[in-house]
Amino acid sequence: MALRKIVTLPEPVLRRKAREITKFDKELHTLIDDMIETMREAPGVGLAAPQVGLSERLIIVEYYERDEDEENEDAPKKLFAVINPEIVKASEEKVLGVEGCLSIPGLLGEVERHTEVQVRGMNRHGQPMKIKAKGWMARIFQHEIDHLNGVLFPDLATHVWQPQQEVEQDQEV
Repeated sequence: MALRKIVTLPEPVLRRKAREITKFDKELHTLIDDMIETMREAPGVGLAAPQVGLSERLIIVEYYERDEDEENEDAPKKLFAVINPEIVKASEEKVLGVEGCLSIPGLLGEVERHTEVQVRGMNRHGQPMKIKAKGWMARIFQHEIDHLNGVLFPDLATHVWQPQQEVEQDQEV
């Protein structure tokens, strides 16, 4: 496994619609393992192939398997590597939440997302998989799938800011 460089704006690959993956070979397995290591090192909770410079439909998502109200950091993490993911069902209910992105360092934004989604895709061996996600996990999946379509969180945000601006404003008061 090796760390991959996370590309940042204005890198053009971040704005392209990614290609479908059709070959499930050793090269793909290496990419998946490298992306997992890169995401964890960053650290992040999700990573899409365009973020490591590859226009391919692959996302990695890792989250704590716990209720959103819990503070238990010992809760087990659940890891997904999803090839050619697509949202096949989404709740009508949406909620605003704060997002950041490894490819857009230094910015945060408030983005409205579906509270629940169903994602269909394939695992590293090309076998079909379906994931039901809600809450924080649903937000992560929507954010990462957006990357595969060239959409970045500021495109959807109702408000975008630099975190240090808030600290400076607080100190002035």
